[in-house]
Amino acid sequence: MILVTGATGFLGHHLVPYLVQSGYSLRAVVRANSDTQFLQKHGVALAYVEDITDVAAIEQACAGCEQIIHAAGLFRFWGEMDEFWQTNVEGTTAVLQAAQQHPIKRFIHISTIAVVGKPPTNRPIDETTRCNPLEPYQLSKLEAEKRVLAAYEQDGLPAIVLRPGAFYGPWGRYAFNRLFFEEPLKGWRIKVDNGRHITFPVFVPDVVQGVQLALRNGRFGEIYNICGESLDHNRVNAIVNDLAGIGHWRLNFPTWMVLLLARAWTALSKVTGREPFYPINMAPYVFQDWHVSYQKAAEELGFQPTPFAEGAKQTLEWYWERGLLKR
Repeated sequence: MILVTGATGFLGHHLVPYLVQSGYSLRAVVRANSDTQFLQKHGVALAYVEDITDVAAIEQACAGCEQIIHAAGLFRFWGEMDEFWQTNVEGTTAVLQAAQQHPIKRFIHISTIAVVGKPPTNRPIDETTRCNPLEPYQLSKLEAEKRVLAAYEQDGLPAIVLRPGAFYGPWGRYAFNRLFFEEPLKGWRIKVDNGRHITFPVFVPDVVQGVQLALRNGRFGEIYNICGESLDHNRVNAIVNDLAGIGHWRLNFPTWMVLLLARAWTALSKVTGREPFYPINMAPYVFQDWHVSYQKAAEELGFQPTPFAEGAKQTLEWYWERGLLKR
């Protein structure tokens, strides 16, 4: 049996059906107020916890499980450090402590390429790239994966770290999906710095592929980038525009203008308590060039990403089928 955290999230909506169809028995860690209809539909056993830091409850949930996929995490472009630390660091620590009380054969930790923070300008991002996190989410995720790797090195936990790129695909309504699918199809046609910056998308079913491969033949104590082809914003926009049948024209905004607006929106959010439309913590993702190499995952795991045009097509079909965007 596999214990899964984060099963009700974006990744979970793809991971759970795949694992069930592959013949795995699953147990999901969920809160009492979580919507578990999706999990129950797939016959997933449920283990209720107050939150992801509940070590005793998670330890009980680990009983009888041979493998753990720790995918729970808080991802936003806005929020206080203590929120991210509580979920991403303390939550991971709790799952690690619980796992070490059982004969776990494999522990898959879902991190993020974003832990790099400031990408190098002279080489692609690989698993050896130095990490310089720039905002709370990145800082908390880097600390979490450090604790996972420490559990491997010091305690022998058979852990593997996967670093996916920027998620996109069906069931997503935030970040990459919002910026590159929802906004243009709703008429918000803009680009920044003439669309020259490089982004690092990964089709969420490809993250599932990475998990499946890591369960089978990932090396303990290793990090693997799980990402698609890095593309500049213009290329992403052109592919989505063509698939959606909308024009290529976009209004360009220079860096200084977008940053000024983002800082103003973020300052206002302290009064409203609502996430700004463009938070300032989005800047490292938008105004830097994320050239990512997935060569290690390809060579060691057999990972092969879906071409962006195909992933984008499936993403748009999902939006259209559910009436979330007009054709």
